[in-house]
Amino acid sequence: MYRRIKDVMTHEVVSTGGQTSFKQVARLLSDNRISGLPVVDGQEKVVGVISETYLLQHQAQQAEEHGRRHVRRPKLTRSARTAAAKARARTAVRLMTRPAITASPDHYLTEAAKIMSERDVERLPVVDDTGRLVGIVTRGDLLRVFLRTDEEIRRDVIRRVTSGLDVPRYAVDVGVEAGVVTLKGLLELRDDVELATRIAAQVDGVVAVSSRLTHRRTGSRARSAAGAFGHM
Repeated sequence: MYRRIKDVMTHEVVSTGGQTSFKQVARLLSDNRISGLPVVDGQEKVVGVISETYLLQHQAQQAEEHGRRHVRRPKLTRSARTAAAKARARTAVRLMTRPAITASPDHYLTEAAKIMSERDVERLPVVDDTGRLVGIVTRGDLLRVFLRTDEEIRRDVIRRVTSGLDVPRYAVDVGVEAGVVTLKGLLELRDDVELATRIAAQVDGVVAVSSRLTHRRTGSRARSAAGAFGHM
């Protein structure tokens, strides 16, 4: 089974309430050596997220506002108005970004990585079906999958590829060096070659796949790629 967020997330999460003061938020970040934290309501449901970036923007904006106090300012853009509002924020609820971008414990790590990349966020609060905070996952947590040894990756690729194709283990020779997988062997169908490459590429810790597989004949598989490796 591909690794999920619940396998790498931090369960003990530092969070805060909406009425926490600016200075208390700064203290929480500093004391716990973290760069962001979720904001929760009375039922521990996530309502927003605060990043240390917002606190730095607060300070920068305050300095800029002071310097331009006696200067006529042009009409602000939407993003500039948002930044100005954060500069005046005194509590977490005013400082946070909402709605919070969250994830489920059962999301695959690849899904979490896609969300972080597309939404340009450093962390995702993890919530249960009711929206309650149960953990947090960061980009650093996702990168840990690349710390797997080549031998661990090799064993995983062999198991998943041969199981997905329903072929003997000796049918595919798998080599791994620095996370780069090389596949060799003779398979029955061209579709098998393409499927083997896709399966190997989705194994945790794989950096790239080089396929030197060959095939006896052209043909199609009755089952889909998703069916082949969706429940291993």
